[in-house]
Amino acid sequence: MLSNTLAFFRNKQFISIGFLFAVGSLMLGIWVAALPAIKERLAFTDATLGLSLLLAPAGSFTGVFLAPKIFSKIKVGQWLLTGPFILCMGYTLQVVASQPWMFWLALYVTGLSGFLNGVSTNAVVTLIEQRSGTRIMSTCHGMYSLGGGISAGLAVAFYLLLVPDYLQMLLVFSIIAMVIISIRKLLLQYNEYIHAGTGLAAPPLSILGLSLICFVIFMAEGCVADWSAIYLKESLHSSVTWAGLGFAGFSVMMAISRFNGDALVPKIGAKKVVVAGSLLAALGFLLVVAAPAPWLAITGFTIVGIGCSCIVPILINAAAIVPGVSPVIGISAVFSGGLIGFLTGPSVIGILSEKFNLSIGLSFVLLLCILAAIAAMQNRYLINSTTHLNQANYNEPI
Repeated sequence: MLSNTLAFFRNKQFISIGFLFAVGSLMLGIWVAALPAIKERLAFTDATLGLSLLLAPAGSFTGVFLAPKIFSKIKVGQWLLTGPFILCMGYTLQVVASQPWMFWLALYVTGLSGFLNGVSTNAVVTLIEQRSGTRIMSTCHGMYSLGGGISAGLAVAFYLLLVPDYLQMLLVFSIIAMVIISIRKLLLQYNEYIHAGTGLAAPPLSILGLSLICFVIFMAEGCVADWSAIYLKESLHSSVTWAGLGFAGFSVMMAISRFNGDALVPKIGAKKVVVAGSLLAALGFLLVVAAPAPWLAITGFTIVGIGCSCIVPILINAAAIVPGVSPVIGISAVFSGGLIGFLTGPSVIGILSEKFNLSIGLSFVLLLCILAAIAAMQNRYLINSTTHLNQANYNEPI
């Protein structure tokens, strides 16, 4: 498994598309650290900021309808080259915005470009896998996790060095721009128009089933990100240091498992990985809500990371090869379900926590993970989502 990951990093074509997965998370970590300063500069209240942040998902949902039209007119390789620049400019404009309307516009552009970047990069990975017979989807998603970890570390280092937030963003943007320019020839070789059908057409039921599973997994990820520290601190009375370890364990195992997923999935089978991963995530949440001590809950959150890690890459592979459905339509449908779960999940947990307690809220996600496993058992496209792939030589050209 380690040899596959190392071979991925030796292949220029694979690492170039993998880098594009990391672009969004590299910017995100810097943006998260800068958000308090943005709030203060624009004199936003908590409520105003919360409502403002809804513009990013509004942009993403706009992308659901625009993606088929855009990719029927623009070759996907051209978008791979320009899309990350639009995303980076959106993040940068948010950090330097002097007026609320600039911040709002940048949020919307960031959400829209981020969605289109996600569709295009995942569609290209599907093309690469089909042409080379090599699985790289899970490793590419691991690159996103790795980028987030690097970005978070950079943000800490920048603030220790007293680097202003706008300069942090410009530095990271500059590095990303130089890398993308250096790999432009590799990106422009993807000259397909990845389009069939219309963004307004209802996807088939099997796609909706995949979208439902993605909804649950993204909800689980969002709940761990937003509620793990609060649960450890307030429900289990852990120290501030321990409180952050739940999400840390989740994130680390998510990245490690994704880097090994491309080797494991062909051996185990796509459907088995999704079913077992969903049940493993449910087991992790069970351990969390039953834990009498912080270290046991941290173990539970870590198990959730292992369980969730390889599911979304498999769902994207499956959605991209459904007969009669464009990869853009399939991937957009799955991403839409995931986006709804990621955005609504933490709020649902908050409502349940307010009404009952946080353990009940996390137990709700536990039950959804079990339902995701049942849905995976019934979805026929998960059976064939990896039959066209094998573990071919990573250094073989496409």
